[in-house]
Amino acid sequence: MGWHRELLIGFDLETTGTDPHEARIVTGAVIEVTAGEKRGHREWLADPGVEIPADAVAVHGISNARAVAEGRPADEVADAIADVLTGYWETGVPVVAYNAAFDLSLLAAELRRHGLPSLRERLGGREPAPVIDPYTIDRRVDRYRRGKRNLEAVCTEYGVRLDAAHEAGADALAAARLATAIAERHPKIAALGPAELHRRQIEWYAEWAADFQDFLRRKGEADATVDTTWPLREPADEAVS
Repeated sequence: MGWHRELLIGFDLETTGTDPHEARIVTGAVIEVTAGEKRGHREWLADPGVEIPADAVAVHGISNARAVAEGRPADEVADAIADVLTGYWETGVPVVAYNAAFDLSLLAAELRRHGLPSLRERLGGREPAPVIDPYTIDRRVDRYRRGKRNLEAVCTEYGVRLDAAHEAGADALAAARLATAIAERHPKIAALGPAELHRRQIEWYAEWAADFQDFLRRKGEADATVDTTWPLREPADEAVS
């Protein structure tokens, strides 16, 4: 049947900013999807403990007043999300996140900030895997397509419905459905097992990052550096060799 027709876990965070090491979780969602159909969901609203910038509020619509009044403490939300995700990984179920390096790195930073066990620690020292990132896969299988590669644009390309962009539940569901749609269009992706696909994405992301870095330097940004790590980036003193 293929991994894309079996249980997938859509995951998304909406946050206070765009730097995964500094931004804080505002909302999070984990959605169970089988063959494109939603089977279950869990969602969280956090009080991030810092002011949510106006430009972030404009993106996801969560005001500071609502986050403070209705949100759970940030450490509780980060801990709960990490426990749910690692529970799926423990049983080999793939977690799907669009631009996974952002969401997973941000979650890892929140765990570290609050002195909570890391994803690796929760998995007995193993890497969080398998992860499926439609962003990384699409760039590999259709690398010459012009235009934007954000979630909305790629959903349009593959005919995937996205009801409310930048709402964590909607984005998580769309990411899982997009993974299925990409696999259906590209049988070579469908034929890979989740573990092998995870390994391939590590390679594909590193190749893309190196090429993009070269492009930036040719354009005059002599010191441009693009991180080649996927799907989880942590500060050097936290990395596990």
